Amino acid sequence: MTAPPPSGAWPARGDDLLRSFGEGALVEAPAVDLLVGLGWVHADLFGEAPDDPRTGRASFRQAMLPAPLRAALTRLNPDLDDDAIQSALDELMRDRSAMSPIAANREVIGLLKDGVEVRMTGADGKLQAHIARIIDWRNVRGNDFMLGQQVWFAGEIYKRRADLIGFVNGIPLLFIELKASHRSPQAAYDENLRDYRDTIPHIFWGNGLVLLSNGAEARVGAPYAPWRHFKEWKRIDDEGASGVVSLETVLRATCSPERLLDLVENFVVFEETRDGLVKKMAQNHQYLGVNRAVTEVTRLKANGGRLGVFWHTQGSGKSLSMVTFACKVLRTLPGSWTFVIVTDRTELDNQIAQVFQACGAFNLPIAEVQAQSREHLKTLLVGNARFIFTLIQKFGTEMGEVFPELSARDDIIVITDEAHRSQYDVLASNMRRALPNAAFIGFTGTPLMAGEEKTRDVFGDYISVYNFSQSVEDGATVPLYYENRIPELQLTQGDLEEAVEAVIADADLDEDGERQLERKLARQYHLITRDDRLERIAEDLVKHFAGRGYRGKAMFIAIDKATAVRMYNKVQVHWQAEIARRAALLSGMKGEARQAAEAELRWMHETDMAVIVSQGQNEIADMAARGLDIAPHRTRMVREDLDERFKKANDPLRLVFVCAMWITGFDVPTCSTVYLDKPMKNHTLMQTIARANRTAEGKSAGMIVDYVGVFRNLQKALAIYAQPSADGADPIEDKEALVKRLADAVGQAMDFCGRRGIDPHKIVAAKGFARIYGCPFPSQHQRHQLVWLRG
Repeated sequence: MTAPPPSGAWPARGDDLLRSFGEGALVEAPAVDLLVGLGWVHADLFGEAPDDPRTGRASFRQAMLPAPLRAALTRLNPDLDDDAIQSALDELMRDRSAMSPIAANREVIGLLKDGVEVRMTGADGKLQAHIARIIDWRNVRGNDFMLGQQVWFAGEIYKRRADLIGFVNGIPLLFIELKASHRSPQAAYDENLRDYRDTIPHIFWGNGLVLLSNGAEARVGAPYAPWRHFKEWKRIDDEGASGVVSLETVLRATCSPERLLDLVENFVVFEETRDGLVKKMAQNHQYLGVNRAVTEVTRLKANGGRLGVFWHTQGSGKSLSMVTFACKVLRTLPGSWTFVIVTDRTELDNQIAQVFQACGAFNLPIAEVQAQSREHLKTLLVGNARFIFTLIQKFGTEMGEVFPELSARDDIIVITDEAHRSQYDVLASNMRRALPNAAFIGFTGTPLMAGEEKTRDVFGDYISVYNFSQSVEDGATVPLYYENRIPELQLTQGDLEEAVEAVIADADLDEDGERQLERKLARQYHLITRDDRLERIAEDLVKHFAGRGYRGKAMFIAIDKATAVRMYNKVQVHWQAEIARRAALLSGMKGEARQAAEAELRWMHETDMAVIVSQGQNEIADMAARGLDIAPHRTRMVREDLDERFKKANDPLRLVFVCAMWITGFDVPTCSTVYLDKPMKNHTLMQTIARANRTAEGKSAGMIVDYVGVFRNLQKALAIYAQPSADGADPIEDKEALVKRLADAVGQAMDFCGRRGIDPHKIVAAKGFARIYGCPFPSQHQRHQLVWLRG
């Protein structure tokens, strides 16, 4: 290799060559060319002067462009006079700095979607209200799409220049920040987006989405979202494709005029949460799947009201998909639509209603839209409620009873959650009889299986599939690892018959059900609940739970309520013993090792645990007969907000003992470990292990610890739930495979160092400056190698 010339002596053609591989030529210029090809009009605004006719800005402190905005208002509202146009312009461009940035964004997006109310003097001389449209959502080409390049913005103190801004009728709807190809897209987030949020926050008041890219990689998200919520868009139209990660793909998938307006109008929601207002954007799979479902609504005569089954794996955002589907139908398709959202549990009914309300789908009190009875449901269907929530049990009948017709309307869409569960098979025909002209769509996190043909009869075939493997590959959920613990205490493969497994899987059993379970299981039940077995598991659980790397929340799944309480009691004893053992070791520790051990002890002392089981009649007496006291646990469940505590990442409630509650429809992003000691299969098994697959800051995987031997059922379920990933790997792997890959990686690293005369063991043993170089007396050559390795 020829040595480079001295600094400043590169030939001119060398400068040209380097520039051709820089951010501007390699990333920004191709992006501009592609966007122009998609329908944007390019404007280089680097040298923009005040009152530039392209923008009409009097100052860089204006984030919206007055000239194209006024032109759009005039064009889209020919019946409004100049004063009304000016009033709409003023309302859009007014200062919102006193509001929170996300609230300001919600307000502006609301004005863009629904228009600005203005007043104009009518022929009778009285002021009349009118709605001024800002964007023509139905005729995309009736809008002005200006792609501003190198756009200057000024804040109270600072002045910044953004790479690319997509102005739609003068509104900065699209924000694109680019980096050179050798930089990570996260650098655009850390170095630029975070700075812009502080220095020029008003540019995001009208923002629809943010795109960050280095050309090879690209992420899309909301301006104030954490980095982990910026997602790749790998598919343009075919949701079954393996997908390509690139700036070109994401520009075509999200930034064409048609796609951008669709995303902003129908796939952006603002959700009120306990932690404040949050802006959420649909991900790639949700956008594609929901649009397929909406297309089916336009084909009601062809599909006979069977809109299909929407299978998106657990943890990939099913609730948001439901909300965006319903809201897009309401906004874009003519008709007085009413949506009946059906679940099979009271807590799920409350949960989904709260999600719809928090996302702004309706603003009535939830109790007013929850059907309390068959007659109440009929009354709601006669009214003008857009959303009605009910339980599938409302469609039950007594022996010999024929379910009555509740409504003959043909503009009702029934949305069912987890449509394949057994009770839907029994009650599906009653739903059809009650609502003979309604359309039906099933949303599920688990696929249809053999024996669920009635589900297809009601809902039709799949319209959108996003399976376990796709979700992990896309980062919508984290991968899961399986660990087989203390096998000598597990049941052998033949110990549990399929029928017995089904009995267990069904249930959050009451006391009568548990006694029936004991009779049916006989030897198997007593083997699972044997005291010495539970003692060994409790001891093992404490060591495992306290020894994890990522210390997320955890759930222990017991076979029944009594065993959940017993396991809680046993774990407390072993937990205190472990604290005492670790405390005794402190006296022999010094320095960093002691500090780390003390931090571990503080964490253990802080950790709280709880039992979460359903109520039952006579539970105090029945538990007392088994030597158990459930009263303190029931008191906590009634008086404390345990579900919200468990959802909060920093709350010390870190381990819960359950048997059926919280194993479906309960999302805790930081839950990373599920301890299984309850035989399960199929839907229930997959829903349970999915408690650990949500994404959270610092969480790279979830762990399934198997104490009861469900691995064979897991393999059977995965054959249906998920195809192997693109590289052929199963979406749930045995932890031993991960350990082997780690050992291989360490071996390769050691070999790499060894070939260069570097001994990592000496680096660990060295002190002071010697550790920097890797050995006590490094040669100059070794120093350069180590600097390069760190580089």
